[in-house]
Amino acid sequence: MPMGHTATAEAGSGGLTATEHRLANGLRVVLSEDHLTPVAAVCLWYDVGSRHEVPGRTGLAHLFEHLMFQGSKQVQGNGHFELVQGAGGSLNGTTSFERTNYFETMPTHQLELALWLEADRMGSLLAALDDESMENQRDVVKNERRQRYDNVPYGTAFEKLTALAYPEGHPYHHTPIGSMADLDAATLEDARNFFRTYYAPNNAVLSVVGDIDPETTLAWVEKYFGSIPGHDGKPAPRSGDLPEVIGEQLREVVEEEVPARALMAAYRLPHDGTRACDAADLALTVLGGGESSRLHNRLVRRDRTAVAAGFGMLRLAGAPSLGWLDVKTSGGVEVPQIEAAVDEELARFAAEGPTPEEMERAQAQLEREWLDRLGTVAGRADELCRFAVLFGDPQLALTAVDRVLAITADEVRDVAAATLRPDNRAVLVYEPLATEQSENADGDDEEEGADQ
Repeated sequence: MPMGHTATAEAGSGGLTATEHRLANGLRVVLSEDHLTPVAAVCLWYDVGSRHEVPGRTGLAHLFEHLMFQGSKQVQGNGHFELVQGAGGSLNGTTSFERTNYFETMPTHQLELALWLEADRMGSLLAALDDESMENQRDVVKNERRQRYDNVPYGTAFEKLTALAYPEGHPYHHTPIGSMADLDAATLEDARNFFRTYYAPNNAVLSVVGDIDPETTLAWVEKYFGSIPGHDGKPAPRSGDLPEVIGEQLREVVEEEVPARALMAAYRLPHDGTRACDAADLALTVLGGGESSRLHNRLVRRDRTAVAAGFGMLRLAGAPSLGWLDVKTSGGVEVPQIEAAVDEELARFAAEGPTPEEMERAQAQLEREWLDRLGTVAGRADELCRFAVLFGDPQLALTAVDRVLAITADEVRDVAAATLRPDNRAVLVYEPLATEQSENADGDDEEEGADQ
């Protein structure tokens, strides 16, 4: 029977609660009731991502995410999609540096189906994994790489910047999509060993959120997952620790067929899960989070040297996070002009910090984003899994808003002064191949992400 149980209604959690349980095989289970709508979200996080891969086999975590939809012992071919969608549900899976997740949102009366499907592929995927499915999904992933990275303007920016920001040999040096050569080199036995090592119940967290009866749900989890054996052979991931500051400006110029010159940069920031990381998030929001931000007002509205200017954050727990600057130039504007203006704004912010109005607006913006995630059953299920896998405590998801609101303006200024400086960034400059630069007419700003 399930072992262990906690229930918490944290202060500031908006009345949201979560209970935690652990099966005898090591599977952690988090349940959260929400009877507002007759739906339930199932989310399963495996503690494996691209940081767990070894040189020569990059992209295997992402490839395996696709293989998990290719059938299991009792669900053949595309059956997982067909059964969920036929029951009125939705589903998907994603891979990042630090985890792989799978999720379904179902009408409440179809919750048991989703649990059975996830348990069947956790317990019996190897019975259906063969050369045909391996080759099929290898081609799918390679085509995804072409469509999302290799054959779109600025498509390789995320890959190039992470390779600059994290040195050769670092577990975050390569992105989850993997290289074409490594995808070609992956064998069926590689995939089978990967599954045996990482797709075990004691390397996973299952959350179920929504219109559920906890006792019935837990009984279903025990029924379908309880007999799956754990696995103790998982190697510890390589350390992702690095100095807080890069120590120099790393730079690469890329000449490609892009619609406009672009300045992109990745700044090394504090690890996710720390107060300094929340402060950095607020700093980037003031500087580049939307049309009220300092960089947008300076470059797009005042100087009119850019059609888009933004600052985002890639939160990472096992390595320094990244602050992601993305500026697309206007007309024939040269990148050095943009870069000088950016450095001027960052230096001013590091010296003065945010105004009270900027601080209030940034905190409200992040609070809204958090509440939007926690307000949906799927978003809350994902956050409960995230905090359980990365930080050991799913309850932290329910108080994340409070931690953001507790940050002071001095902390925001201090983290900006320590990190948003020229000697702590990797820079990517895009120059169009054409002799006459075309304007980016719509001004859309596309930021590459870690999820594949």
